Amino acid sequence: MQKLMPIEDFTEVTQTAKIDRQAHGWRAKCLQRLIRLDLPVPKTVAIPAATVRAIAAGHPIDCKAILSYFGDDALVSVRPSPANPDWGGPATILNVGHNKARHDALVKRHGAQAANAISLRFIQSYATHVARLDPDMFEAKDPSPDAIRDALRVYALEMDEEFPEDPARQLADVLRSMARAWEGTTARLLRQAKGAPLEAPLGLVVQAMAQGMGQGISGSGVMQFVDPVTGQPQITGRYLGQGQGRDALKTAKALYLTRDPRGSSLEDIAPEIFATLIRHGAACRAKLREEMQIEFTIEDGHLAVLDAVRVQRSARASLRIAVALASDGVISAEEAVLRVEPRALSEMLHSQVDPRGPRDVVARGIAASPGAATGRIVFSSAAAQASASRGEACILVRRETAPEDIRGMHSAAAVLTERGGMTSHAAVIARGLGLPCVVGANLRLDPRDKRIHAEGRSFGEGDLITIDGTTGQVLAGAAEMLAPALDEHFQTLLGWADQFRDIGIRANADTPADAATARKFAAQGIGLCRTEHMFFEEDRLVVMREMIFADVSEDRAAALARLLPMQRADFVQLFEIMAGLPVCIRLFDPPLHEFLPHDREGMRELAEALDKPLSEVTRRVEALAEFNPMLGMRGVRLGVVLPEIYDMQAQAIFEATVEVARRGAAVVPEVMIPLVSAKREVELVKARIDAVAANVKIKAGREFDYKLGVMVETPRAALRAGEIAQHAAFLSFGTNDLTQMTYGLSRDDAGRFMNIYVQQGVFPEDPFHILDVEGVGELLLIGAERGRKTRPDLTLSICGEHGGNPESIEFCRRAGFDYVSCSPYRVPLARLAAAHLALNDRSMQAQTGHKIL
Repeated sequence: MQKLMPIEDFTEVTQTAKIDRQAHGWRAKCLQRLIRLDLPVPKTVAIPAATVRAIAAGHPIDCKAILSYFGDDALVSVRPSPANPDWGGPATILNVGHNKARHDALVKRHGAQAANAISLRFIQSYATHVARLDPDMFEAKDPSPDAIRDALRVYALEMDEEFPEDPARQLADVLRSMARAWEGTTARLLRQAKGAPLEAPLGLVVQAMAQGMGQGISGSGVMQFVDPVTGQPQITGRYLGQGQGRDALKTAKALYLTRDPRGSSLEDIAPEIFATLIRHGAACRAKLREEMQIEFTIEDGHLAVLDAVRVQRSARASLRIAVALASDGVISAEEAVLRVEPRALSEMLHSQVDPRGPRDVVARGIAASPGAATGRIVFSSAAAQASASRGEACILVRRETAPEDIRGMHSAAAVLTERGGMTSHAAVIARGLGLPCVVGANLRLDPRDKRIHAEGRSFGEGDLITIDGTTGQVLAGAAEMLAPALDEHFQTLLGWADQFRDIGIRANADTPADAATARKFAAQGIGLCRTEHMFFEEDRLVVMREMIFADVSEDRAAALARLLPMQRADFVQLFEIMAGLPVCIRLFDPPLHEFLPHDREGMRELAEALDKPLSEVTRRVEALAEFNPMLGMRGVRLGVVLPEIYDMQAQAIFEATVEVARRGAAVVPEVMIPLVSAKREVELVKARIDAVAANVKIKAGREFDYKLGVMVETPRAALRAGEIAQHAAFLSFGTNDLTQMTYGLSRDDAGRFMNIYVQQGVFPEDPFHILDVEGVGELLLIGAERGRKTRPDLTLSICGEHGGNPESIEFCRRAGFDYVSCSPYRVPLARLAAAHLALNDRSMQAQTGHKIL
């Protein structure tokens, strides 16, 4: 006979008992805190994780000793108490200890109907969760004596024994069942999916039952004091008279807590108890420093608080709650900042599909850019522009997008593509524009018939769909939406974050609209302005093509002279919007073929526009085609071979600087040379830009300053940063192309196999999504070290897609970079992530006494 475990292996939960969260679980610790707040918590016993493991291994526990804490004839509940509430746990079992004698006593105390309901519920719960019998065999809902007899008969037939009457036996079976369920393979896998360690501990709590049934006011309910979706102060919850447990509240008979025009409520039935619950909620908020949901039971007018759990909440509710707690002095501003996950901010920057509404999902893909939008399907950029001109929201659907789709993306409410990954053209541009985007969707696009086919359903041009870029879902029709949450709570939290972070945050902004968005999100300047995006506007594209078809330098300069005032106006707008904040302008980068049509019809239209033979247009398009354009005639190579382009852009920048200065705003533009590989490239471009600056100063009769820097995108530039820094005031690492060239991967094509590579451990993460600190990161460190060795005051930054990733920001902080730059809609995330990193370092430094950075 096995020896019973000693009584020390379970502890009554009192104000002074030694209850530890790791040993006894979060629920046991929370109940102790409620007891310390003098809330009416029923008597509770906590069983630590070590004892639970022993029970699972077959060691018996003295259940009579546990039950002795509760007195004769008591009924108890058993609840799971893991160290973390998010890990879940086995189902709660109510009314343990119930038998015929208890039934008879309940009949006298609460009446036959209540006693029968308790009996049937316990038999059903015990049979399905402890004996593991099929719940369909115990379906009876009417708590009649016949239903109870049938349930007991079925149990006896299936188990070859009568239903246990001994309370100690019942409790032992319940404890063993819950302990072994926690140790099961399925439960372990589910916990691991939620981030729990393999050997996550489970405690159990045994609590005296508050029946929720009786002659007077009796029932069960849950109450919380904020809306879980918005975070606004609001009493919500349900109450069911003559009911037990949370499951009972799912019935349609459950009432709302506050006065409701549809019927009575707890506030109407028991106003004093309702007021007491509000006081208890306020006490929990103040002392537990959190918005809690209270589970309660009323028995014959007596209130019992069974549990309190952290209110489940959306990201927007989490932010509002954290700010409200800090504003009320319940928590510090530092803690409020740390309570909000940076990546969760994307939910607040855009409209979102309301989680409370229905969803008709027709396709799924990669959630490439957060937010949601409803619109009518269009299949071309021209159709998107036409839709926008009519004031109609549209969804641009493409097999995959290309640079010429920029205008259509600007006009669309969202983007959906059949192909692509997180770093495809559609994904990158959509994130920069703040457009909801789903890429790589499981649909088939038929461009000839202008239809998409997905999971047996078909949609044509003009059909209404909703794109949820946060979840990667495509929904039929118009979904219910939540507006962006850029309110005072959002601004307050990010204002606090700015006080704590120690690295600059700029935005990548290609247009005045982008710059306005960057200012709205409090970016500290523009870290990358890609000027080529300005040339895709219809009137500019024609002039750009004329320049491309010019045969001599003079003709190219003449065409570019027509673009000069347009560029100058763009830069004037940028400088004025940024109001003295730094603006880093990257000179022209893409290969020229991107500005030319690729199909026969487009070439014919271009021939008509330029008044040239179609054969000549075709020859020029073919001549400009490259086998590998991303490694071809682009970036600084264009500036060396066709210097008129950079001359025009430099003149536009400097003339805009003068114009804005005359209006009273001081501007020091930062001019950045892209795709540099050699010091000589910088020397050649710098000489011409300095000459342009001198000419503008003479003509304007006004002095101005500017900075010239280099965009480090090639491994060689990183390795030769020491000599390149001789001619550069700053180095900005373009991690998109630098990753491509370091790995020898195309970011547009790598999505075809990247998931397999990550799954098989070839790469720990997609290097286009999370910065590769080992390979690409080493090039950044080499470039930074060699550049600053030559020029100690050299400004360092990154401006690729990685600039908005918390992991990349952490790397840049530790490497001593001055700032990161990311798309405007990732600026809030970057600001908050930088604050998290600084605060965590401060906390670690306080614990160790050593400076982290």
